[in-house]
Amino acid sequence: MILTYLIIILMAGGAAAWIAGKWSSLLPRYISLATLLIDAVILLIVLAHEGLNSGKIWVVEYNAAWIPRFGVSFHLAMDGLSMLMLFLTFFIGLIAILISWKEITVKTGFFHFNLLWILAGITGVFLSMDLFLFYFFWEVMLIPMYFLIGIWGNEKRIYASYKFFLFTQASGLLMFLSILGLYLIHGSTTGVYTFDYQQLLGTHMSATMEMLLMCGFLAAFLVKLPVVPFHSWLPDTYTEAPLAGTLILASVMSKTAAYGLLRFVMPVFPHAVASFAPFGMILGIVGILYGAKLAFAQTDLKRLVAYSSVNHMGFIVLGVFAVNELAYQGVIMQIIAHGVSTGALFIIAGQLSERLKTRDLSSMGGLWTQAPVLGTMGLIFVMASLGLPGMGNFIAEFLILLGTFKSSVLFASIASVGLIAGTIYAVRIMQKVFFGKENSPMKIKDLSIRESIILGVMVIAIFILGLFPQPFLNSAKPAVTKILHANEKTVL
Repeated sequence: MILTYLIIILMAGGAAAWIAGKWSSLLPRYISLATLLIDAVILLIVLAHEGLNSGKIWVVEYNAAWIPRFGVSFHLAMDGLSMLMLFLTFFIGLIAILISWKEITVKTGFFHFNLLWILAGITGVFLSMDLFLFYFFWEVMLIPMYFLIGIWGNEKRIYASYKFFLFTQASGLLMFLSILGLYLIHGSTTGVYTFDYQQLLGTHMSATMEMLLMCGFLAAFLVKLPVVPFHSWLPDTYTEAPLAGTLILASVMSKTAAYGLLRFVMPVFPHAVASFAPFGMILGIVGILYGAKLAFAQTDLKRLVAYSSVNHMGFIVLGVFAVNELAYQGVIMQIIAHGVSTGALFIIAGQLSERLKTRDLSSMGGLWTQAPVLGTMGLIFVMASLGLPGMGNFIAEFLILLGTFKSSVLFASIASVGLIAGTIYAVRIMQKVFFGKENSPMKIKDLSIRESIILGVMVIAIFILGLFPQPFLNSAKPAVTKILHANEKTVL
């Protein structure tokens, strides 16, 4: 039941924060912080008991009948891959609470309710081994994020929240149709109607039907990542969302799509993946190059960082469809490293916007002398974003390109150009914001102690990922091996 507790605690904490908000604006913050700390401690206890590199396929598993008449079970399981995803979720969740400690002053109870329920949905997505349950949690994280953007967002928050909801809801419904199709095909061929992931592996179907069902899953995952050309919701949503919402969206929620590609698409549709792989890699390359180009063209700092995510998500898609162990290990490292580095860049963009009352790059410049600590943090995470050795992003992109090289020398060579393009927009951030001519007449304060601690912890995290990547790679290896096993015939 320990996996169930992780979800229930978040939901109960959210409800408690909402109720407490009627009496105090401060109490919901402490309740949210305590809730996430409890979940993090539970996860650490599991880690200490089982070991990150235990080698077992499922470190913890729980399976109970839910709606047995329709083959729906409450099946949760955690392996090294999902454990890493949960650590990222709780880490970013804690950062989101701390960074919004003083920024959110209206309806704080309802804000923290939505925040914790988003995290509960994300946790459920990372643990679900029943496709009906997976879709349920996929929808759970959608509605609270809609409220988070629509109530506490910036000027165009209503437009951004509608756009986010329509894109993700429509693509999610296509995935649900594919889930139902897989359920019916498996039932008609075996006589067993079930949504259980492990039983659905190896379902026999025609090549055309397999491709159609896979496209339903791809619709949901490629929109949520997002991948060009399904990315148009991202800049508006990331820019208009409150800082905590942007942090959750960019660092964690988008990673549920990358996780879905690895966990569900690759093993369930191996033949369709083999056929689609060249097109998938092209989509990844387009995202890398086009995302970098759009990032360089932005004059709004937050939109620049948002488009840099399109660039980084391109590497994830490229690695996923390279279909080999090196690339998959790089994808997992990219999920974690991007969550930390881009999350930190959004925090820095939010702090600058709060101090200067603008996100326009032309209104910035020369801020290093006024805020050297903020400038140092900016420099570190800009270097991480462009893939400087010693930081997690370098390990991730190196492994992805190495794995892609094994699949296609041409695609790996083209994608390598994206590293240069990423360097250009990353350097532009430092030049426009912290160096060059001072364009803002305002005097800004440097980081507070709270802000320095938050970003300092994230600095430590990105260096740990870059200098000591092996424990993270080892923890995910059993899951990667299992995913590739389903594809080995098509790979050969």
